[in-house]
Amino acid sequence: MQLIDGKTVSQAVKERVRDEIAHDGLKIGLAVVIVGNDQASRVYVNNKKKACEFCGITSYEYALPEETTEEQLLELVDTLNNDGKVNGILVQLPLPEHINEKKIIEHISPMKDVDAFHAVNVGRIMIGDYAFLPCTPAGVMELIHSTGTEIAGKECVVIGRSNIVGKPMAMLLLHENGTVTVCHSRTKNLAEVCRRADILVSAVGRAGFVTADMVKEGAVVIDVGMNRNAEGKLCGDVDFDGVAPKCSFITPVPGGVGPMTIAMLMENTLRAKKLQS
Repeated sequence: MQLIDGKTVSQAVKERVRDEIAHDGLKIGLAVVIVGNDQASRVYVNNKKKACEFCGITSYEYALPEETTEEQLLELVDTLNNDGKVNGILVQLPLPEHINEKKIIEHISPMKDVDAFHAVNVGRIMIGDYAFLPCTPAGVMELIHSTGTEIAGKECVVIGRSNIVGKPMAMLLLHENGTVTVCHSRTKNLAEVCRRADILVSAVGRAGFVTADMVKEGAVVIDVGMNRNAEGKLCGDVDFDGVAPKCSFITPVPGGVGPMTIAMLMENTLRAKKLQS
């Protein structure tokens, strides 16, 4: 069993972005909007700022109070859409309940939608003609590639069908000629389906959900889950100690997929700049 080190792979992606920005003398701006005081969101935003600094991207932070209205947020997005210094716009989710997330996402210019959540970008991912990929699935693909695993012809199983991870993840594996099964809460014989997987990606958000009896000997296992166990310790969807001995490669939590999400955001912001130039 080999650990897939997300910190090392993500560092390589950020260095690649930093070197290209420096080499081409690019001026790039990323606007990050955070509404309210969600602690996890605040941690993410701070990590994004650090990554921007490392890569040579100017970070514009808009920290808005919890009581910000939908109208005010839409106005800010309009301003950022029209600001030439801003190449990427990211509205940190979740938003307060009185704001319609879908409406805000659809308001961001698809050319600046570095999260790739806008319907236009989602549709382009479906047909394989995309400008941006959602950061987490794109990061997972980088991790799989880092192992030297050939995806073409392999049985790939994705557990979870969210718009942010599960569905785009399935599409990316399909674009590389994997044979893809998407599992969810209504899937019958889940363990049996998972045992067929040469590449297993879990994104369900349930601590210890994937157990050793669900994993084929020699599988590549990617754990997208970020959960807390009964002791309050950060863990993934995969029962790591039970599953790891059966795998050829496995990602740890933390230190696996997490760092990749921010690295791919840096890559998307660079791509946005190039598209707008």
